[in-house]
Amino acid sequence: MEETVGNLIGLNDEVIHPAATLAVEAHNSPSKQFLVKIRHDLSSFVVFAFSGSMLPDDWFGEPPFGKTKIDTGKFPSLKSLNDGGDAVVNGSFLRRFNGVLDKLSHAKELKEAIEKKRQVVFSGYSSAGPIAIMATLYFLENRTLSPRCLTFGSPLVGDRIFGHALRREGWSDYFTHFVMKYDIIPRIMLSPSSTEHEQILNYFKSKFDRKNINPAPPSGFYLTVMGNASSVASYEACHLMGCRNPSLDIIKSFIELSPYRPSGTYVFCTGNGNLVVVKNPNAVLQILIHCAELGESNTAEVEKRSLDEHSAYLSELKECLGMQAVVSLDGGPATATLNDLGLPASDAMPSSCRGVRESQIKKSGKDRKYLEKIEVELEMMRKYKENAQISRLGYYDSFKLQNEDDDFHANVSRLELAGMWDEIKEMLKEFELPDDFEKKREIIDLGTKYRRLVEPLDIANFYRHSKDKETGAYVIGGGPRPKRYRFIQRWLEHDEKKSFGSRSESLFWADVEQLGIDIKKKGYLQEIEERIQQVERNLIAWIGDRSLDDDVLLENSTFVKWWRDLPPQHKPVSDGIEKLIGEKEKAAGV
Repeated sequence: MEETVGNLIGLNDEVIHPAATLAVEAHNSPSKQFLVKIRHDLSSFVVFAFSGSMLPDDWFGEPPFGKTKIDTGKFPSLKSLNDGGDAVVNGSFLRRFNGVLDKLSHAKELKEAIEKKRQVVFSGYSSAGPIAIMATLYFLENRTLSPRCLTFGSPLVGDRIFGHALRREGWSDYFTHFVMKYDIIPRIMLSPSSTEHEQILNYFKSKFDRKNINPAPPSGFYLTVMGNASSVASYEACHLMGCRNPSLDIIKSFIELSPYRPSGTYVFCTGNGNLVVVKNPNAVLQILIHCAELGESNTAEVEKRSLDEHSAYLSELKECLGMQAVVSLDGGPATATLNDLGLPASDAMPSSCRGVRESQIKKSGKDRKYLEKIEVELEMMRKYKENAQISRLGYYDSFKLQNEDDDFHANVSRLELAGMWDEIKEMLKEFELPDDFEKKREIIDLGTKYRRLVEPLDIANFYRHSKDKETGAYVIGGGPRPKRYRFIQRWLEHDEKKSFGSRSESLFWADVEQLGIDIKKKGYLQEIEERIQQVERNLIAWIGDRSLDDDVLLENSTFVKWWRDLPPQHKPVSDGIEKLIGEKEKAAGV
């Protein structure tokens, strides 16, 4: 079957041109927040197209890049699960989306589309593209529908975390961005706000307002914008190919690079009727720069073309969709495809473009060597825990005492596992693992198994050496708890749609140890009483859902001794823990 752009992006071809036509119309209708088109036929769909703005304040707020943290109340998934950092987006675009959201959410056409299960498409041309992107994300987050997003000549919206989160959640394919080969607008956010930006926006404002049919085009902007964009692409290419040149970080400390990066699927319109589909965001960034290089053309010619092409999407798409000469670059670069993009083929291709594909191949299998070793070490730890129960002491207390050879070997395994997980943490930080790594069921389960089995031993080691006297409590007040446990815990919480910090069962022993220390120092203050009650609630809940093993209830464990030493008046009214201890003793034949 002949490949079409619709097949490659998973959307009916009949949707694309109507969505583009309505997007251009809506962009030039500033009095209306959005326009709606409903199509009733075999490919029933509803298109919402948003109005645009060429006012500088609607593009750049605070210089140099107008960036702001995403509103995680509306977009809870747009964050890093590694360090908990929120995605960064363009603040002006976010503000404009917030201004549209209420009316959009209550639109009768949207409610009808949800009820009748029609395909909803959010589209945007130029500055309306970011509004379409955020609208699509908002409804994907709320899971009320699965809309598609089509943009035409849209500027970039979010940073690397933004794109990573889309791919991690499996949402990247919902977004398709059509870009002309030289169009300046999709590149403009890679350069800081400047007078050149204002000249570009004022030119288009005058043109779209139709007050001046043939406004005088600005000049001198192209080298500035593309020079900054090239710096971003070069930095990312070096980072991607593992270049650790210190001079790059020195340059970055003096020159603030744009935070914005591509995300979603890009469809490049080559200008000769062909379409090139690219899904790899790193490849998209490099192509955005290299396919628009001057080459043998003079600056004035390319500047004019970069402006003209932004107004040519409808005519270009009509020709391209009619020809259906479509190639996917992700399937491997063909010489003709590269030539269409203005890129040299084979060995003459820029190293940054070649490095993208090479790094992707390495990335795909980089995690396996660690995961297999982790499984082996965890099995050893499981046997250690099982054997420790024979003494009715439990592996936590056995490890803390370090009286047996098995305790020494368990400590070696603990350190080896820490090294492997720390390496995984660093690879995630540098985006060197697949984007969906933290969402894979096997990875979440393996990480949770590791955290629940091994973190108690880290806690035992911490309090065995009285490290709390040097660094404070293991976890209270942001204590020295290793980051590897924090980010592994976030995987499970994110998967279960729970708040950060809610899945803290592996910290049970830290709560018990610190309570014992604080009672000796402070006595039974109200705050201590509340913490004792919280320990009881947590223990009953965690043993109930099996996230905490009942070996903590063994008769010689630190917890049971501590609990039974508590004065009766300071124990919770409930006798839930005493019942659990009794059941454990009965099962053990005590």
